[in-house]
Amino acid sequence: MKIQEADAKSLLLAQGLPVPPWAVARTAAQARTAAERFLAGGAEEVVIKAQVLVGGRGKAGGVKLASEPAEAERIASSILGMDIKGITVRKVLVAAAADIVREVYLACVLDRDARKVLFMGAAQGGVEIEALAAEDPDAITYLHAHPHLGLLDYQARLLAFQLGLDAHLKDAVTVAQGLYATMLDNDADLVEVNPLAIVRERGTDGSAVERLQCLDAKITLDDSALHRHPGLEELRDLDEEDPVDIEARAQGISFIRLEGDIGCMVNGAGLAMATMDLVKRAGGQPANFLDIGGGARSDKVAAAMRLILADPSVRAILVNIFGGIARGDEVARGLVEARSQQARHVPMVVRIVGTNADLAADILRGSEGIETATSLDEAVEKAVAASRREMAPA
Repeated sequence: MKIQEADAKSLLLAQGLPVPPWAVARTAAQARTAAERFLAGGAEEVVIKAQVLVGGRGKAGGVKLASEPAEAERIASSILGMDIKGITVRKVLVAAAADIVREVYLACVLDRDARKVLFMGAAQGGVEIEALAAEDPDAITYLHAHPHLGLLDYQARLLAFQLGLDAHLKDAVTVAQGLYATMLDNDADLVEVNPLAIVRERGTDGSAVERLQCLDAKITLDDSALHRHPGLEELRDLDEEDPVDIEARAQGISFIRLEGDIGCMVNGAGLAMATMDLVKRAGGQPANFLDIGGGARSDKVAAAMRLILADPSVRAILVNIFGGIARGDEVARGLVEARSQQARHVPMVVRIVGTNADLAADILRGSEGIETATSLDEAVEKAVAASRREMAPA
């Protein structure tokens, strides 16, 4: 689960990391009020940043500076409602503009192959790290944290030296270890600060001082661990989620949209993966991963059908049910009910074995648009053939 920059900064702040103050505005008037507060506090300019869960906001015109409240209101008005990579901007972050001396990149990510937390750093920040890695692989520093002891002090210092933060060694160590703590405490997959910047500020005596600050933040949380952090679920931004994903979560259905044209409805994650593999082997392309679970009832089956047919590219549906906890007749009734409610009819191939499979066959027999199969291989072949018939020109 991706969270917005402002929420990511809140998690960093909870670990005591140096994050400058900000405000979130959903209207241009709110942005003006926030700008007035920061400008009255001594800021020469404020930055207004679109809050969307995609990169490239600056290039798209979603990050701008303003030196007066009226200008901030005008800029916020132009950014709110803007389309950035298919996402509509519904809120902006307002903060005092920083006097940046230098920017670096620092992030930690879950390295599943190594089964460790991997730190990535670059002496050049404020850029897309993927592009930098492609252009100059040697510019990226990699370091694995200890699997049991975490990021050790000497490792944090090594990162600071490699990023050229020698003059801010203590703060750099604090930030690196804070990123690791943020990751562990929130079961995150990614914690990124880009840029981590040396900024120039005025000290209490009026002289210029340089400090290390987290000017931007990106955090991705592990959806499977959200039950351990009830408060984090509230950070989910439903405005930017696919309505299909929202419905799948509400129904308790594991659903991932893919790029094929054969919709798959299966009970059990392992069986679902095997079904998709067989579709590929038969020359077809799965349109989704969908696991309705072990005890799926008719209403859940109908909901799963809606999720599949929400994808206009689906030309055929393959249903593969092993009746263990789930009863075959209950699934069959759900399929017939869902079929009667569909606004768009596509060919459906059903294979149900196990508990009450005979009853399921009786229910499905004679249902228009539903073919049955006794084996998975037969079902896959029929589904692939059906998708090809639908694809062929009339």
